[in-house]
Amino acid sequence: MEAKSPSESRTTLTDLVLPSETNPLNNLFGGELLARMDRAASIAARRHSRRIVVTASVNHVAFNKSIPLGSVVTVEAVVSRAFKSSMEIYIDVWVEDRESGRRTKANEAIYTFVAVDETGTPIQIPALKPETDLEKERYEAALRRKQLSLVLAGKMKPKDATELKALFEE
Repeated sequence: MEAKSPSESRTTLTDLVLPSETNPLNNLFGGELLARMDRAASIAARRHSRRIVVTASVNHVAFNKSIPLGSVVTVEAVVSRAFKSSMEIYIDVWVEDRESGRRTKANEAIYTFVAVDETGTPIQIPALKPETDLEKERYEAALRRKQLSLVLAGKMKPKDATELKALFEE
């Protein structure tokens, strides 16, 4: 299986914030944004693996900036690391200023997807070959995030989390 670059999975979804998608403050519901991020991430994971994919976890979500009614919202998702059957997807959310057209980063998230066959059994996927400095940075950090998640879930002993230990060694 030949390694793929993150750019091969890049997915961009752009849409408007409508009145039915807002809270009493006329900002986009967090759950609506989560659904948009999940859709973009699933497409990115499918593009990388060319398999059926399922959401395994939402590892990190930061609602840094509210997104007002009528805003143009762009969700960008890209595979940041591929493991045996799972993929970490990094998501950036941008909001466009209505008057200037300038884009501002509003939110970000990290999801994990697993590629499965028709019976739901995890299946091997291609490796990822990062190219840009940002892709390399996210690729390296993904292993630390995975190890931390495994340690917290009790599926890995802290002493075996080599990438995490390296952060604290001199």
